[in-house]
Amino acid sequence: MSRGYKLRGRTAIVTGSAGGIGRAIAISLAKRDCNIALADVNDKGLAETQQLIGDGVRVSKHHLDVSDRDAITSFPERVLAHHPGVDILVNNAGVAIGGTFEQASEEDFDWLMSVNFFGVVRMTRSFLPLLHKSDDARIVNISSIFGLVAPPEQTAYCAAKFAVEGLMQSLAPVAAKLGVTVSIVEPGAVASEFVGNVHRGDEGLSSQDAYARMLAAYLERTAGAFDNAQTPEQAAEVIVQAATTTEPRFRWQTSAQASQFVGLSLADLDGSRVTGFTSTWIA
Repeated sequence: MSRGYKLRGRTAIVTGSAGGIGRAIAISLAKRDCNIALADVNDKGLAETQQLIGDGVRVSKHHLDVSDRDAITSFPERVLAHHPGVDILVNNAGVAIGGTFEQASEEDFDWLMSVNFFGVVRMTRSFLPLLHKSDDARIVNISSIFGLVAPPEQTAYCAAKFAVEGLMQSLAPVAAKLGVTVSIVEPGAVASEFVGNVHRGDEGLSSQDAYARMLAAYLERTAGAFDNAQTPEQAAEVIVQAATTTEPRFRWQTSAQASQFVGLSLADLDGSRVTGFTSTWIA
């Protein structure tokens, strides 16, 4: 990790920090003397994260639903009641729903986009004025390898992550002119409670249903990925590097496997390579 970016005395906001990757990010930043504003809907998890961080840095915890427009509008004021400013924003909060396009309802899409996309939009819009005041501000967005390569059984989730990638790619050069570095981090398989909380769109499917057969093939195909999944701490180390490096870049992956996976899309000019590959997941 680069040593040039001084974290002592700076403040980072980490959404989705009641557990998993978000908790690991917050703990890792705190170990480097960064003050932390924790944000999540899980109050018990927030208290546990704060306890794990312990003493030594200033930590505040905030109940926050990133899909709540009014809560985010007032959130900067709440943070400034505990911290003198904001230097790093980590947009980590997210939810997931499994299922193909026809299995995912319009309400599913609304929920995924509200949390995973518009939550990022609202948080970034609300905190950019404060970040402009920092001498070297960072926005780090936790995307996914599924923000570049879309598997057949994660339609709504991929739509939201693709949207975040486009939003931040457009914002990055503008923000850089104003002293704010924008980065995207794309984890692959990470062993955390997030995976267990994914809602699967298989209700009411019989074993003879075409979607049931595709889902079974997909689950068999992807099960092996989590046999070798990263820990949240391993993923967090790359995310913290993205937030603190003196040689920032827009896109990061958290493992060699993730880099290889997203490379399928980045080098695929006509799209046939990606769709040919993902079609084998439901064969």
